[in-house]
Amino acid sequence: MTGGRLRIGTRRSALARAQSGWVRGRLAALHPGLEIDLVPMETQGDKLLDAPLAKFGGKGLFVKELEEALLDGRIDLAVHSLKDVPVALPGGLHLGAICEREDPRDALVSPRHGVFAKLPQGARVGTSSLRRQAQLKARRPDLEIVPLRGNVQTRLDKIEREGLDAVVLALAGLRRLGLEGHVTEILDPEVSLPAIGQGALAIECRTEDPATNARVAGLVHPESASAARAERAFLARLGGGCQVPLGAYATLDGNRLRLRAFVGSPDGTRAVRGERRGTVEEGESIGRALAEDLIARGAEEIIADLERAFGAGIDPP
Repeated sequence: MTGGRLRIGTRRSALARAQSGWVRGRLAALHPGLEIDLVPMETQGDKLLDAPLAKFGGKGLFVKELEEALLDGRIDLAVHSLKDVPVALPGGLHLGAICEREDPRDALVSPRHGVFAKLPQGARVGTSSLRRQAQLKARRPDLEIVPLRGNVQTRLDKIEREGLDAVVLALAGLRRLGLEGHVTEILDPEVSLPAIGQGALAIECRTEDPATNARVAGLVHPESASAARAERAFLARLGGGCQVPLGAYATLDGNRLRLRAFVGSPDGTRAVRGERRGTVEEGESIGRALAEDLIARGAEEIIADLERAFGAGIDPP
């Protein structure tokens, strides 16, 4: 399909524009002659720079405005970090493509200490993620977790400006911005299990837009999509969002899929972990079964306690 025009909705941050620019480049290569415009937009999540996202619901804060623009026809597709996309999408929208996933692991940036094992007693570690906080505190209760918002460069700058011993960021984002040189350690998933969908880009389109759906179909990466389906099935059954420290990470070896997951409390004192294996075709059922397993071992109580805390207006830990 050649010719025509396509409008891509993107957040204004440098990372979002880099990601949308990558999608634009791939689409231009696939469809010579297609005019492709980037339409920068500001989301609610971009405006809440001084508040914990979990306090405002977390999931969906970075996509709502883009979805509204899709529904009213101002854009033809939106590029999201898949980890920001809720499981339930508005009627009339769907994920037309999940692109090839970048390395989903978390990265430690610690110019003074290098690796997690060498962080001193009481080290100050910056992160805005309850998922990361729960896992790091479980291993090192002595750590002081410092809330960290802002774009990637701002977070890196805060190491010196706020006297932090380290920050933890997504390796994928650092790579896409050409900032991987700041990484001092890539954290093993046993230390910090990635967020659901971390490292993958999702392209959201209108369901009833055959031309756009046909154009983005060439960006679908089957292995990344299979891993994402298993992880998101786990999330859908558990019903958690940014208020709940949880993670799930699917890896593929041929036709075999391995899914690891955890649910924990922000202070690291409670956590349940598990894993399931099966075929790629069983991915979604594996995700649901693993969620049921964690629920049976206490995940639901952890989630209920956190929901009660948020419902009572208590700030996230």
